[in-house]
Amino acid sequence: MTVPNVLLSGIVGSTAYGLARPGSDIDRLGLFAAPTEELHGLRRPKESHVSTAPDRTLHEAVKWCRLALGGNPTAMELVWLPDELYEVRTPLGDELIAIRTAFLSAKRVRDAYLGYATQQFRRLEARGDASFCADTRKRTAKHARHLKRLCEQGLELYTTGRLTIRVDDPEEYHAFGERAAADPSAALTLLRHYEAAFDAGPTALPDEPAEAPVEAWLRRVRAHFCTEAVCSAVGA
Repeated sequence: MTVPNVLLSGIVGSTAYGLARPGSDIDRLGLFAAPTEELHGLRRPKESHVSTAPDRTLHEAVKWCRLALGGNPTAMELVWLPDELYEVRTPLGDELIAIRTAFLSAKRVRDAYLGYATQQFRRLEARGDASFCADTRKRTAKHARHLKRLCEQGLELYTTGRLTIRVDDPEEYHAFGERAAADPSAALTLLRHYEAAFDAGPTALPDEPAEAPVEAWLRRVRAHFCTEAVCSAVGA
């Protein structure tokens, strides 16, 4: 998959979290800028490009911003990666990293992270009572690991305004995954604990995200990829 104007891209998922095992997929996430001229036509450009082998997702700049403003955990991690995990990092990408806290707001972060964690619990709960095949058990343990990660990362972001991508103790996550695969109530207990922790607070985040710097960044992106003729036509 060849997508022009990639502004920021890096390795995410289990490799970034430190949870990868031999044979784990390597997931990549990034964002790109559609040529500004294409935004003025009858048909809008694609907002996302997704490929497998390798696994890579690229969102158009405005879509990524909307996801991040909504607290989307997957989108959010792109601007909090350790430096060595970035594979494409442009000046506009660096500007986005510099304003990453502008996307944060208390309710949206809480709802998004706990919402995604609850989805993981529903998936592992639906897989049964540990009497399933080894492959299903493996997937169930993965859901449990993601539940735990989402809870811990979400609470850190909610209470400190910072997001640590790599987990402290990967083996503890794998052990928890096996426990929850055998008994989903272990995951429910953890989820309830974090719901209470979010409620207890306090939060370091504002009530609403700061949209002004996000809007200003998007306008710089559009100006950068605007040809002289198009910019003159639209008064840019």
